[in-house]
Amino acid sequence: MANITLAIDDQLLKEARKIAIERDTTVNQMVREFLESQVISHPKRRTAARNLLSRRYPASPITWRREDLYDR
Repeated sequence: MANITLAIDDQLLKEARKIAIERDTTVNQMVREFLESQVISHPKRRTAARNLLSRRYPASPITWRREDLYDR
């Protein structure tokens, strides 16, 4: 397992430690879980977007003419 160094605002770290204590975990574990969730969800979001964009929706049966839309 690799180690990384993060620069975090002192107040942010203090609040993160409070949350970690409430959750009976560590800030380190919270960061690990956050990064893991981002990595896991990223391909899912990309796949979902690709599936949505690739759907073939039927063209509207209504054909509009400019003259029909605007009174001149």
